[in-house]
Amino acid sequence: MGTLVRFDDLKRNAHGPFFDRRELRAILELYGERVSRGEWRDYAIDRQPGRVGFAVFRSSFDWPLYVIAKFRAGSSKQGDYAVFAGPRRVACGRTIEDVLERLRAELAPAGA
Repeated sequence: MGTLVRFDDLKRNAHGPFFDRRELRAILELYGERVSRGEWRDYAIDRQPGRVGFAVFRSSFDWPLYVIAKFRAGSSKQGDYAVFAGPRRVACGRTIEDVLERLRAELAPAGA
């Protein structure tokens, strides 16, 4: 015999964190700057239980250069947002602005 599952319960569990409009606008602003410089060419948004990630690519066939992640609120002692370059954590913070500021510093040319 099967198990009865309510669709409302299924939907509620499927939804984890996601970028709100303000956060997505800030990320896309940085993405647009880097695309116009020819550094980034593609992006993808990945949702997993407990987190969402915005990955940027130099080419559609490469591994992501950076992943800007948002975690479920209060799930991390280091903050609700982080930026990864491969396995290396570039930045973490409580707001999207915190981590994007650190990413901009990481992207700045040496001596600038």
